[in-house]
Amino acid sequence: MGIFNKGSKLYSIFGLKCPTCHEGDLFETGSFSFRKPFEMHQKCTHCGQNYWPEPGFYYGSMFISYIFTAWFCLFFIMFFHWVLDWSLMTSFGLLLAVCALFFVYFFRLARSIWLNINFKYNAHDPE
Repeated sequence: MGIFNKGSKLYSIFGLKCPTCHEGDLFETGSFSFRKPFEMHQKCTHCGQNYWPEPGFYYGSMFISYIFTAWFCLFFIMFFHWVLDWSLMTSFGLLLAVCALFFVYFFRLARSIWLNINFKYNAHDPE
């Protein structure tokens, strides 16, 4: 079994798939869609896993998003400013553009990580 094959956490996280069956999609639109970017399905269309088990469930994903984005920004600026020797203003300008472009994906990735922390893969079909 490969690291990004069905059955692994990374497959579910980066593919934005249901953490229980790895078949159903978490979100209604594609990964980089700015049309309905925050709309999630209530349940998995394949196995029926509830994506909203309780009110405030996704507060934990905010911390994951914050940590991931902070480290990403730090390493991004360090790479472009120190390694490529770009000016600080140019590095920050490029960072703002990249963060604006990938904001929706970072949001979705944090929710997918949070779901995969709380639910485990079940290879057996529920039927």
